[in-house]
Amino acid sequence: MFILEQPYVSTFLRDTVAETGLPVLDTSMARMALEGTGVVPLGDEAFADAYGQDGRSRLYANSENAIGWISEHLSATDLPRQIALFKDKVVFRELLADLYPGYGFCGIDLASLRDFDPTSLRFPFVVKPAVGFFSMGVHVIDSAASWPRAVDAIERDAAAFATLYPGAVLDFGRFIAEEVIDGDEYAIDAYYDADGSPVIVNIYSHLFASAEDVSDRVYFTSTDLIERWIEPFTAFLTEVGKRAQLHDFPVHAELRVSADGTIAPIEINPMRFGGWCSTDLAHFAYGINPYTTYLRGETPDWERVVAERAGTVTALVIADVPTSTDLAAIDSVDFDGFAARFSSVLELRPVDFSRYPVFAFTFVTVPAADLSELYAVLGADLTGHLRMRG
Repeated sequence: MFILEQPYVSTFLRDTVAETGLPVLDTSMARMALEGTGVVPLGDEAFADAYGQDGRSRLYANSENAIGWISEHLSATDLPRQIALFKDKVVFRELLADLYPGYGFCGIDLASLRDFDPTSLRFPFVVKPAVGFFSMGVHVIDSAASWPRAVDAIERDAAAFATLYPGAVLDFGRFIAEEVIDGDEYAIDAYYDADGSPVIVNIYSHLFASAEDVSDRVYFTSTDLIERWIEPFTAFLTEVGKRAQLHDFPVHAELRVSADGTIAPIEINPMRFGGWCSTDLAHFAYGINPYTTYLRGETPDWERVVAERAGTVTALVIADVPTSTDLAAIDSVDFDGFAARFSSVLELRPVDFSRYPVFAFTFVTVPAADLSELYAVLGADLTGHLRMRG
């Protein structure tokens, strides 16, 4: 079953929905995305009835914008409980607190940020919306002196982006301050089966330009990553699943691995894999359809995939726009110029840059021995690809 919501439905997801013939909720986004496919979406009551009350149906939401509908119409199922454990980052930290003794975090209301004592946590620490998305409102605090500037920036972010997503997805009213987790960052798309066992459908490495960088610009996957991390990450997700009593449930997990091998979670996003259909990276890299893998209860044959796909890195590059840019002043984007940064573009997906601070999601391949194209774009100023009005 599918709930298709803003902000984005890829052609790959649209075609998957049409080919499976599974029920789709009648939303404005579903009607627009599925136009011409012959798919007839179901109304609220019919869709809820099709899902049932036992919580054992498989439901995929491409966007957390669907959370409000789920809370209202599937309140008798286990889904709202499972979602609530992960969507609020403070609740999530409390769920796993005993696994990481000494790790400092606290929740703070927006109105209380200026009165918060930053020395109550070890530096550096991160402050971000407790209910957040897409690195919006995320700031690294390295000293007490940097706190007032961060609060200024948060207040500007709140004014600019507070209405960009529903409150269940991005809420600038409440924040979490938490210590920085050192180590390399990874993301995982996975689902919990009927017995609560996790099944991984992709593993990404998240690249950063510097220690202060909190952007989502570059992610990549490779067979080396799969081989190295499939077992330890499965073990980590198993522990999370036991604590949260998960089943029949997709997640997009973000975590860091320290130098000594400790796996520590950053956050786990419920009801979906990578946002904005970035989970399609599994299709481009490995020929895996993450949607049907979950909905049909399949397990990727990673041994075969590793043998067949070794030697290439497949990456997702998110062409973000600085928050200081007036989106309404952008006239056009030089997509060809941006694509020319890469030697092998699999697909470039333009984004409505007048609404969102991103102008493209791009899937590329590079040799496993040479990631220079990825590092080059990682710290690049992409505003040169924007054509401004006037």
